[in-house]
Amino acid sequence: MPRDFAALFRSGAPVILDGGMGTMLMEAGLLFGDPPEQWNVDPARAGLVSAIHRGYVEAGAQVILTNSFGGSPFRLKLHNLQGQIFELNKAAAMLAKAEAGERAFVAGSIGPSGELFQPMGELTHAVAVEGFAAQAVGLAAGGADALWIETMSDLDEVRAAVEGARKGAPQLPVVATMTFDTRGFTMMGVSPTEAINALAELGLAAIGGNCGNGPDEIEAVVYAMHLARPDLPVVAKSNAGMPEIIDSRTVYGASPDQMAECARRLRAFGATGIGACCGSTPAHIQAMAHALHSLPPLDPATVAPERPIAVRQEPAPRRTRRR
Repeated sequence: MPRDFAALFRSGAPVILDGGMGTMLMEAGLLFGDPPEQWNVDPARAGLVSAIHRGYVEAGAQVILTNSFGGSPFRLKLHNLQGQIFELNKAAAMLAKAEAGERAFVAGSIGPSGELFQPMGELTHAVAVEGFAAQAVGLAAGGADALWIETMSDLDEVRAAVEGARKGAPQLPVVATMTFDTRGFTMMGVSPTEAINALAELGLAAIGGNCGNGPDEIEAVVYAMHLARPDLPVVAKSNAGMPEIIDSRTVYGASPDQMAECARRLRAFGATGIGACCGSTPAHIQAMAHALHSLPPLDPATVAPERPIAVRQEPAPRRTRRR
């Protein structure tokens, strides 16, 4: 594969992305509330992180995300780990890079701060930029091929994260995805159309949606984004269905076969980068890769998103983000 990350998304062919990291870590023994990033430097657990990356690469993922979703100073301070930003993020990228080799690209995962921007909260743009930049420095030092800003709800935070990513690692391309889990909008009232039009100004390698309420929702998001900007690569990483609590465990109901059919529909709606998020496993990604590479493509004229509300142009009223 060419070692040009952005070119991969410009090629026109579907790009297979990885699946859930947190889901797999919980299966491996991570306790709710514990910092996953600490496993990157724990000799007894780093091998488990590596095995998860290996599983996704072997399943056919062309891009794998690092175990660094909460690797910003804003999240690490909750565990008194803010002094290890560089170490934890560098290790995250190194573990992924060792498993990716020449078979896949490594994208450094940068998740939301969990804080509110002024005036609703105390976080300033400048402080946010510096925090995300510190995370980007570590990911770049570990060998990340790109930076992947994900699960965002606020356009202001996306802009700060992109600025921080480029300050910390100006040589790396950047992808950004938001979560449209509030009736087709983000919790801060951003629609898919508003998101892609605003983020198109930032010169990103790809833009899209992740997490959320399952395949139906992400299909509508992709449909709206591609309709608004058919010239831009769109990313889709849906949760494997809606979660249910069964025997005190969070269970996602979409099977690999169901996610494979979702992948074909997403491709028909215009998605370029297709993977999965919470509740997904290498089995889901393997089924999705097979569907995209081995089955005939669906005719876009014969499919329609289940939740067309997401194509609305106007944003919903701004909401206070959950903490």
